[in-house]
Amino acid sequence: PLAAAQTAETLFVNDLGGDIKGDGKSSGAADKVVEEIRAKGGKAVPNYDSVEDGEKLVQTALDAFGRIGKHLSYESSFDPHLYDIIHRVHLRGSFKVTRAAWNHMKNQKFGRIIMTSSAAGIYGNFGQANYSAAKLGLVGLSNTLALEGVKYNVLCNAIAPTAGSRLTQTVMPQDLVDALKPEYVSPLVLWLCHESCQENGSLFELGAGWIGKLRWERTVGAIIRQKDRPMTPEAVRDEWEKICDFDNATKPRTIQESTSSLYEVLSAVDQGISLNRTSQGTSSIDPSQAIGKKLPESVYSYNHLQPILYALGVGMSTKDPDHLKFLFEGSENFSCLPSFGVILAQAALMSGNLAVVPGLNLDFSRVSCTLKSVYMTSVSTVADILDKGSGAIVLLDVHTYSGKDLVCYNQFSLFIVGAGGFGGKRSSTKAKATANPPQRPPDVVLEDVTTVDQAALYRLSGDWNPLHIDPSFAALGGFERPILHGLCTFGFSARHALKHFANNDVSKFKAMKVRFAKPVLPGQSLQTEMWKEGNRIHLQTKVKETGEIAIAGAYVDLTSAVASLDTKKPAVGLKSDLVFEEMSRRLKDVGDQLVKKVNAIFQWDITKDGNTAAQWTIDLKNGSGEVYRGKARGRADTSLALSDQDFMELVLGNLNPQKAFFAGKLKVKGNIMLSQKLETILKDYAKL
Repeated sequence: PLAAAQTAETLFVNDLGGDIKGDGKSSGAADKVVEEIRAKGGKAVPNYDSVEDGEKLVQTALDAFGRIGKHLSYESSFDPHLYDIIHRVHLRGSFKVTRAAWNHMKNQKFGRIIMTSSAAGIYGNFGQANYSAAKLGLVGLSNTLALEGVKYNVLCNAIAPTAGSRLTQTVMPQDLVDALKPEYVSPLVLWLCHESCQENGSLFELGAGWIGKLRWERTVGAIIRQKDRPMTPEAVRDEWEKICDFDNATKPRTIQESTSSLYEVLSAVDQGISLNRTSQGTSSIDPSQAIGKKLPESVYSYNHLQPILYALGVGMSTKDPDHLKFLFEGSENFSCLPSFGVILAQAALMSGNLAVVPGLNLDFSRVSCTLKSVYMTSVSTVADILDKGSGAIVLLDVHTYSGKDLVCYNQFSLFIVGAGGFGGKRSSTKAKATANPPQRPPDVVLEDVTTVDQAALYRLSGDWNPLHIDPSFAALGGFERPILHGLCTFGFSARHALKHFANNDVSKFKAMKVRFAKPVLPGQSLQTEMWKEGNRIHLQTKVKETGEIAIAGAYVDLTSAVASLDTKKPAVGLKSDLVFEEMSRRLKDVGDQLVKKVNAIFQWDITKDGNTAAQWTIDLKNGSGEVYRGKARGRADTSLALSDQDFMELVLGNLNPQKAFFAGKLKVKGNIMLSQKLETILKDYAKL
């Protein structure tokens, strides 16, 4: 209405005023628009008739203004009778036939539907408005049926053929009609109908033996609107060249890809639009009222089920015997992963209690959990609020108690988009700082593959954000598919540190700090790089497929000294060192032969007093083979771990490898079958 009022036009405003289902009628909708136009100095007349009464609408406009402001070329395609009959045959007819067959196809879990569109519908054609509208309508119908039918193996495509027929005889020379044979169209139709063809939701042009697939292309465009300023026709005019510039054009394939750009606009202009569909209103902050305020206590209760579900959610598996203590409640040492502490505090964070803190007018969703058995009470306090300009950071300290005993402490840094600019400080001494890793190659790198269902599984621990499960919601955030929870990646990283440096002894885990840097997609591989500095394990976690850092500046603090993993220096009194050194000397002469025969890399973790004391690698895959101290430079085919004493017993023939394995003295990962070749190598080349 505003833009219209600023022009010299007089407007005819039609709205039947029906409800969202198309029922009823009301004058209110049209009257409201007319009032807005008139208030801005424009001229407008309301009309409340149905658009099906086209002649009546136009006559009302003529009675009010004496003419139609924009000229409409009234060709034969605007004949109401021809318009209706074309739509009944082409669009409604296709709908009715497909509707009759649809349930049969769904029930038999197979169906192939081909909608016959036309170049007139795709590009328009003079004098064929009725036909063009119906034919492009078929493309929209086909696209939607393709989405709805795919899970039932009912696929739908559209074709726009050019072929000789009785209809084209009136617009084409006869020799061209004769050349455009239907035989040049039917092969594509037959292929699209075949059960082995998985094409779906596509549009093809074809004729004279040529077939081409079409797709939409869209310019990068321009953002015309500015915050707190009206959007004007003049602004559109000034950016017209950019709006229409197809350089670097995008090719959206789905409605999700199409609408993802809208979120970017909202973020760029408003700086406060939330991905949460239930979020309404704006954010405002008064630190003087909020800092130091305690939130209402939240209670989280759990039994053995929740820790097991969490362990599965962060990648633990029964494939690894060491994981059983976290997955089986009947295990003698059944334990809860230390990082499960974030779940206890998360209940306080997602309960909506921040909404009652004075000075914090924020948009939050409410999530409730109903659990039973062990009760934990979390006390949350707003520790500080930072002004980052484009947003605000709320530091929330959460202390979780069992009775009067403190179980764990969490600090969350909540970034609230669009809530900045209130004149607050940018840093805080109350924030737990991250720490950059040492400037050297990592001491240890552990890798895990997430499953495509990792986010779906992890969310069962209480984080119900649809960003991690709903593809359309993820698309609004600009993601190609739902992303993994940051705290799930956190759990993977915590597991890696706990396993390698504390032998899964949860009593040695003291604290962990991370900064989430990049999202992870379910199905990607996580690589945790770790550096040991005293009782602190620095770490960062990367996405293997992209090389991007997902978790940065992180560290784990251990409660007591863990044996230093300096594999370059031998631990005092390791008899196994003598064996590996002798093997290194002896294999130099026969390494070439063994590489051809064995073709494998073996990594040994030698322990003493329960901790890793040394690592040795027998490389019989690369070059002429070698034995060296340290972690395998390439990926080990087989990894073996046992104590220094048991290794010596094994080499001397006093310990049977199979019995050692079943007794838990020898732990083997990777290709276990290759260990048979290793047994021969030890027998022939490890005798002192």
